[in-house]
Amino acid sequence: MTTLTILPAGITYEAAPGTTLLAAIKAAGAAIMSKCGGKGECEACHLYVQEGRKSLSKIQKEENAKLDAIVGVSSKSRLACQAKLGEEPVTVELLTFV
Repeated sequence: MTTLTILPAGITYEAAPGTTLLAAIKAAGAAIMSKCGGKGECEACHLYVQEGRKSLSKIQKEENAKLDAIVGVSSKSRLACQAKLGEEPVTVELLTFV
């Protein structure tokens, strides 16, 4: 299992490697938007990965194209529906306007 820490709520959750951040965050009971049902089409699940970025699945070109269109994107940005957990702990920061 992989430890996922969700900020700013401070929730810690154990999830199986290969689980998307979106699924793990929802299972942990944290509020996160997803208008497209996790298909990578809406950009609503944009978040910042504060720690453990290298443990996540690599950004694919479709996700990268969506991130390029978002205002406020940074090198820590990922779409929760596209990023899958690896073996190492990950800390994410949910955007406060959710």
